[in-house]
Amino acid sequence: MRNGVTIGQAAAFVGVTVKTVRHYHKLGLAEEPERDSSGYRRYGSADLLRLVQVRTLAEAGVPLAGIGPMLDADAERFATALSDVERQLTERIEELTARRDTLHRLADGDRTLLPDRAAALLERMPGLGFSADEVAATRDGWVLAKALVPEGFDDYLTHFEHALQDTRLVTLTRRAAEAAAWEPDDPRIAELATAAAEQYLANPALLRTVTGLQARTEAATRYTLIAHHGEEPTPAAARLTALFENELRAAGIRIPRPLSH
Repeated sequence: MRNGVTIGQAAAFVGVTVKTVRHYHKLGLAEEPERDSSGYRRYGSADLLRLVQVRTLAEAGVPLAGIGPMLDADAERFATALSDVERQLTERIEELTARRDTLHRLADGDRTLLPDRAAALLERMPGLGFSADEVAATRDGWVLAKALVPEGFDDYLTHFEHALQDTRLVTLTRRAAEAAAWEPDDPRIAELATAAAEQYLANPALLRTVTGLQARTEAATRYTLIAHHGEEPTPAAARLTALFENELRAAGIRIPRPLSH
């Protein structure tokens, strides 16, 4: 029988390559037609229809492994399978859209790895007297915190936002930045640590900026990585941090101790 077309013609009509048609056959998505008396496989209208159906579903995002069962299913199961594929495609589209948006934001610096809310808070900090280095250190710490303790990051930002409205705290923070250049045995360091601890202990919401990023597991490791990230602190800054945390511990606040090296 010479009715039908060759595999090359079938592939051209369907809009795929001969290799693709053979791949469909290999996967069992479309049966190979019988050979005619001349030894050639001839594709009839039913064969072409099947190939078009397979190609259309594949282009629509249906995994090849799922096409066979879909085409062999009844109308109700076919509709259900299509709905499942549509849901998966929607999720994929949302994922790709998020990735595209991230690419568009690459030029915005801080906004690449942090949500808009965090970026807006960073933008406020210079106006409150924080140096560029302090803002950069805060940004890096937040990127780390968001990765290590994502479930607590939004609450942390809320507490930090409230903290920025605390003029006393901002003053103490500016003083702590100055203290980094002092001698480590300067008596003002202990006084500053006590004043800072008292300020935090008097304000539960503020205190959560210290305790809020402690994960339920590996708390010491995660807290220390976040709280002590960045360049090696000066001896004075290290002593100030240690005294401040010890004051909080003495008041019953759970503060993990730094990792041992």
